[in-house]
Amino acid sequence: MQTTQYLSQVINELKRTANLMVDGEAEKIVEAILNAKKIFVVGAGRSGFMGKSFAMRLMHMNLDVYVIGETVTPNLEKDDLLIIGSGSGETNSLLSMAAKAKGIGATVALVTIFPESSIGKVADIAVKISAQAKAETVSELTTIQPMGSLFEQSLLLFYDSLILRFMERKELDSSTMFTRHANLE
Repeated sequence: MQTTQYLSQVINELKRTANLMVDGEAEKIVEAILNAKKIFVVGAGRSGFMGKSFAMRLMHMNLDVYVIGETVTPNLEKDDLLIIGSGSGETNSLLSMAAKAKGIGATVALVTIFPESSIGKVADIAVKISAQAKAETVSELTTIQPMGSLFEQSLLLFYDSLILRFMERKELDSSTMFTRHANLE
């Protein structure tokens, strides 16, 4: 298969995944962002990279946002929001963070393949991305892509879609957001 044929197949998989998502849970995350004092984003591995991209866009909207694990990240407090991206919903370090955040009184949102996972049971909001799990070999969601690529790509696109919805709700546009773009590059 040619590279462009692979690309077309990946795009078809992303469309299938997007069509299986439920708007109601996504809207709950938008509401939680609107109501949060501070927003914290976390994920392990490639999911963490997607979270960092999301945090950057939230910063462009002039929100008080932090990536867990960075040295300049302050403490999480009551009325804050923790957004976790985890395909399995079982990553021990993320589960520990979710439980601690709940104990403090923060809202916990999870974007995952498995909303019924351990983190999903702790979370206030769980959004399902219907993608093949890393260890799954055959399912109705089979992908040509390696490991968790379909989830991670869908996570990035989902996060960007949340940004678009938030922009709509707050009547923001790209030119307004660009004024907060890094200028020391």
